[in-house]
Amino acid sequence: MKHEDFEVKMLGKRTYLSPLKPTFHPDGLTFRFIENDRVLFDSSFDSITQCFKAGDVPISFEKAGPHKHLYFDPQNTKVAIVTCGGLCPGINNVIRSLVNHLHYRYNVNNVLGIQYGFEGFIDSYQHEIIELTPEKVDTINLFGGTILGSSRGEQDVPAIVDKLCKLEVNILFCIGGDGTLRGAHAISEEISRRNLNIAVAGIPKTIDNDINLIDKSFGFETAFSIANDIIRYAHNEARGAYNGIAVLKLMGRHSGFIAAYASLSIQESNFVLIPEMDFELEGPKGFLHVLRKRLESRHHALIVVAEGAGQNLFETGAIEKDASGNIKNRDIGLYLKEKITEDLESRNFPFSLKYIDPSYIIRSAPANANDSKFCALLAQNAVHAAMAGKTDFVVGHWNHLFTLLPIPIAVSEKNRIELNDELWWNVLETTGQPVSMINERNYKTID
Repeated sequence: MKHEDFEVKMLGKRTYLSPLKPTFHPDGLTFRFIENDRVLFDSSFDSITQCFKAGDVPISFEKAGPHKHLYFDPQNTKVAIVTCGGLCPGINNVIRSLVNHLHYRYNVNNVLGIQYGFEGFIDSYQHEIIELTPEKVDTINLFGGTILGSSRGEQDVPAIVDKLCKLEVNILFCIGGDGTLRGAHAISEEISRRNLNIAVAGIPKTIDNDINLIDKSFGFETAFSIANDIIRYAHNEARGAYNGIAVLKLMGRHSGFIAAYASLSIQESNFVLIPEMDFELEGPKGFLHVLRKRLESRHHALIVVAEGAGQNLFETGAIEKDASGNIKNRDIGLYLKEKITEDLESRNFPFSLKYIDPSYIIRSAPANANDSKFCALLAQNAVHAAMAGKTDFVVGHWNHLFTLLPIPIAVSEKNRIELNDELWWNVLETTGQPVSMINERNYKTID
């Protein structure tokens, strides 16, 4: 990583005085504007010491927050908000906070809601553009989903920019995952090619918590909190039968954070299978052998599997992609159900298996209290940065502070669980599963 990878673009010089006023307290200034403050990427003492010894400047993020001077005149600013991709707890909270912060703190009263993702900019879809006011968004935070609707897939970027110009939009807020952020970056590049003064701001939406260089994304905490309850119920199902097995599939296309955090939060899972960890089914170290040993000793087992786990088990074939360009994973949950059933029936091993997939229920839920707070702060910091003329950026979170980072580096790779780090070792200690379920090559017998 290079320093320039972390430099957020500016539309131009800030000339308007912010309507925000610092608040003074007898103990000192309690509200201050952000100018050039930054957040360290690696705040460890050893890293900082090595940088100083070498005469290097540490890698850092731009710190998010309000600015004393703005690029846009609040009285003449027009904003559009769009939500794209899959549903996630907290989208409505972000929309509500954007509208309220623009209205009450910056006196921006012209906010448009673009319906059904980037499709809403394309006239042929005939999606109505709606006005968003504090009254219209007053209670939407109580409900899951998105009041604007969503869609996946690429749209004509020049046509989107044409529509932004026709609508006289100054700031576009894009709420979505890495596909949405790539689209936002493409829109920003087209705006730059035309020398237009339109800011594009990204608010990262990924229930899987897998966006690069952002240590927390909204909706994730709600997701693993709901999964906590489902694990409890699945555990009851498994224990309710002799050699009872519950296979619970959770979200996690590329990263197993939901499966890992949910399992740590209740500590009833016996196996946690994630995309970052390959495993085998057959052989003396394979999953099926380990599962049989578990059933022989405890007579029940709860298996939590992330949707992207075990893709190495499938035969290679034609790669399918969804409308957003994501590779479609094969259904590991149903595959495990089938293979467990085949293995145990072939051995006349008595068992009872329940398969549970609550994914759509989880992602459609309203945000919990802490996620609601986090959504509000993400939205506030996105508004601060966009009003100051920052563009082609995403609001992040690092070392307990809100940050700004350029969209390209945020989508350059996925945030994934490191198998040698503390999180995964905690999961292994909690479940008691083997460190590896990969056989040594050329094993000759299968128990």
